[in-house]
Amino acid sequence: MTLKAGDRAPGFELPDVNGNNVKLSDFRGQYVVLYFYPKDDTPGCTTEACEFQKDERKFGMKGVKIIGISADPPESHRKFIEKYKLRFTLLSDEGHKVCEKYGVWVEKSMYGRKYMGIARTTFVIGKDGTIKRVHEKVKPEGHSREVLGEV
Repeated sequence: MTLKAGDRAPGFELPDVNGNNVKLSDFRGQYVVLYFYPKDDTPGCTTEACEFQKDERKFGMKGVKIIGISADPPESHRKFIEKYKLRFTLLSDEGHKVCEKYGVWVEKSMYGRKYMGIARTTFVIGKDGTIKRVHEKVKPEGHSREVLGEV
């Protein structure tokens, strides 16, 4: 399934680092920057998370919630958050069901080896739960600023 601007964002419920289930519907009435990333504490994912962190207050002043999702377990997210002092929510999609709903669980290739993984993608979701913008093939550097200018 390919999601596009104007589509209703698929609902989900995933655990955060404390084991609390977080639902997309918890944020109805707020803009949400929902970003999918491949793996905690890797170079590109760290750049992306740290840039979102740097701009987190600016997003907050606009009433925008930042949520990151990867297939890493909650404990990996906890270490990532502590190491980089991240103040936004990271959710674990170990079974990649939400990644599949959003169309970001894809076949990838590295050094001739094919495998399934997360395509770095960001969805800007409006207060009404519809997708306002989809950023595919995200380049981590400068991405947060780009998204901040859209909300």
